[in-house]
Amino acid sequence: MTVVIFIFLLDQLSHGPLKGRKSPPVIDVAPVWGGMLAFLAGPMKLMREATPKYGEVFTVPVFHKRITFLIGPKVSEFFFKAKDTEMSQKEVYEFNVPTFGKGVVFDVDHTTRAEQFRFFADSLKSNRLRMYVGMMVKEAEDFFSKWGDAGEVDLLEQLSELIVLTASRCLLGREIRETLYSEVTDLVHDLDKGMVPLSVFFPYAPIEAHRKRDAARKNLAKIFDKVIQARRESGASEPDVLQTFIDARYKDGSRLTNDQVLGMLIAVLFAGQHTSSITSTWTGLLAIANKERVMPALEKEQKDIMKKHGKDLDFDILAKMDELHFAVKEALRMHPPLIMLLRMAQVPFEVETSTGKKYTVPKGHIVATSPAFSHRLDNVYSDPNEYKPERFREPNPEDKAQFASFIGFGGGRHGCMGETFAYMQIKTIWSILLRNFEFEMVGKVPEPDYTGMVVGPTAGQCKIRYKRRVL
Repeated sequence: MTVVIFIFLLDQLSHGPLKGRKSPPVIDVAPVWGGMLAFLAGPMKLMREATPKYGEVFTVPVFHKRITFLIGPKVSEFFFKAKDTEMSQKEVYEFNVPTFGKGVVFDVDHTTRAEQFRFFADSLKSNRLRMYVGMMVKEAEDFFSKWGDAGEVDLLEQLSELIVLTASRCLLGREIRETLYSEVTDLVHDLDKGMVPLSVFFPYAPIEAHRKRDAARKNLAKIFDKVIQARRESGASEPDVLQTFIDARYKDGSRLTNDQVLGMLIAVLFAGQHTSSITSTWTGLLAIANKERVMPALEKEQKDIMKKHGKDLDFDILAKMDELHFAVKEALRMHPPLIMLLRMAQVPFEVETSTGKKYTVPKGHIVATSPAFSHRLDNVYSDPNEYKPERFREPNPEDKAQFASFIGFGGGRHGCMGETFAYMQIKTIWSILLRNFEFEMVGKVPEPDYTGMVVGPTAGQCKIRYKRRVL
């Protein structure tokens, strides 16, 4: 206890007010562990209670750390526009290293990570996306062909399964999808369950979830080492993200090791698998729950496109589905899977609130902004708690009124590179569903489950009733 208090006092001195500048207000909690208890009780609860009292900028002490919250687009501008040398992801996301592996993403310096992000970008170029859409369509059509003429399904369970199938084909490769799917899926599940709230603070704690995570990571490495080595030796080339990472070269001509290729794949999978399954589920639940108001525009769009293109679905046809795009985007506005975005302040920076108050956030603070909270502010969106896809239509889309109003895919320098891939994937699923089925809710729209690292609808409460259309 003496050591903890000593660290706390040192931190108070090192993070005290900057001379001549006003630091953000610090919320009133018990010393040392009070902020931790408030944070673990739920960041959404914390923000709901703290914002009316402290305003758009406030600091939460968590042990010897300081987390400064920036609430809303006005105070978040520097967060999204700053360079990596000013606002860094690495220090706050290093807890991912046991899962992703050494030498990739958050275990490398800024320059190396920038090159690795270039590899990501290469895997998501338009020519690649066009090939992926064909894979998405096939997986979705095969999956929904197994539904009956009528029935009830748990939408979250069904779409999560489909997303994994699609990810296996587009990201992990033909070999995994065709011969090793079940084995790899089980290992990825253990890897996923190894990331718990405790992992953020103690990623190497000797708990069962971490032991399973580490074992799964080792077994995945063995499987992918064989697949990658076989491709390297045969000179085979496949149209998937795995191949992009195998072929990737740094500026000095060196390439990723087999284990680093796997690490990059895991990073992509974790970035997209849950977020896509959750957002595709919310899209369906919210559209069906508001079917009289929302469904006519979605169904008309599909009918109009089918009159022109028949049953074809490709990248260009999906890009024309504005109404479906708005429906997905509105679901993501209301229920972003990542409720917190974090950075480490490498330099002090000034923020000004919408009421004109100015604060200087000190160097060394963890800085947090929240899509889930900011997207529900009534000074950013009209009727923020209502599902209104039409809010994004021209000529006055609400998300364009001010910078960083919509941050479902992050924003600025670190906007999600997989945004187009995600929209294509979700629009493929719902285009096929809208063309082939009619839907009704079973029960009410579920509440978000804030107990998980990635927030989705509460499991077991996502039942819908479907009926196959007579064409």
